[in-house]
Amino acid sequence: MRIKKAILTGGGRATRLHPITTTINKHLLPLANKPMIFHAIEKAVEAGVTDIFININPGETELQKAIGDGGHWGINVTFFEQTGGPQGIAHVVNEAKKFIGDDPFMFYLSDNVLLGNLTDMFDEFETSGMDCMLALSEVEDSRSFGVPVFGEDNRLIDVLEKPQNPPNNFAVTGIYLYGPNVFFDAFDNIEKSARGEYEISSIHSYFLKQGKHVGYKEITGWWKDTGRPEDLLTSNRLLLEQLEPEPVPSGVGIDETVYIDGIAHIGMGAQIGKGVTIRGPVLIGENCVLEDAEIGPNVTLSQGCSIKGASIRDSIILDNTEIHAPMRIRDSIIGKNVRLIKQDGGPEGHQMIVGDKTVIEM
Repeated sequence: MRIKKAILTGGGRATRLHPITTTINKHLLPLANKPMIFHAIEKAVEAGVTDIFININPGETELQKAIGDGGHWGINVTFFEQTGGPQGIAHVVNEAKKFIGDDPFMFYLSDNVLLGNLTDMFDEFETSGMDCMLALSEVEDSRSFGVPVFGEDNRLIDVLEKPQNPPNNFAVTGIYLYGPNVFFDAFDNIEKSARGEYEISSIHSYFLKQGKHVGYKEITGWWKDTGRPEDLLTSNRLLLEQLEPEPVPSGVGIDETVYIDGIAHIGMGAQIGKGVTIRGPVLIGENCVLEDAEIGPNVTLSQGCSIKGASIRDSIILDNTEIHAPMRIRDSIIGKNVRLIKQDGGPEGHQMIVGDKTVIEM
């Protein structure tokens, strides 16, 4: 039976990404100038999913505004709140029980970004008769992930949650396929872990102990879990590296002195003024204004940014940010409506209005 339903995550607090995520849902952070969760939705739709259910924090409104009812992708999207507070990602799935019913489904952690598609994984799952299929990826350090345990003939015999001494360097990624009527029975038979959560690894371990057919497929290309700022920047770079050349839209003003090397996508209404150097891959959003600046490589500027006098590389700059200062910026994530401007502080010093957990190098 082909999978047509998927549960995607849209909740959580993303404390490791503070202060950016104190004012924006992590899943709306732009990667290659597209909200992170849009990449997950597109992978699901590409594989044939028609109905997506997204869990949200109580009181959330921004995700609904950004995603809508799914009509943009020709699918149906339903949002549901996770009740009772954070209790682990297995609990997220169980909260969607009424939507899934007796159908097979995919569970996708929306902060996972991958290059390849999921079609082959769906095809193999459909023809194999598996009860569950896990997507695996080799990582440098698997201690922060669920880790598969292999027996004879590379059969999966267990899954360990964040082991201190992992048996291998494979991580169970946040992409899971389930057959009909298996997950919710398993959930009723697991208990919370020592950290007070219903672990998804406990579900898979229960499957294996009950003799369920649990298979796996290694992710092709690259896969990133964007839990930390450096992971966001790496994912952004990897997505930018996939850009194909495209013509500059009409109405974009580009001064004759501008130098462009590599692939640069420039949005409608942008004005690229004198003394600008662009080194691709770079994404410049709509209505951005650049002057006497060096942008790239691996930079995304969201809509309405104004950059004058600065050099920026390997960074993500969100909407309507103004950087008017002769400064070099690298490996940075800068939020919406930020102003970095040059002022002679003099003997009285500089004025700063800086939020919690902000990092500034001077």
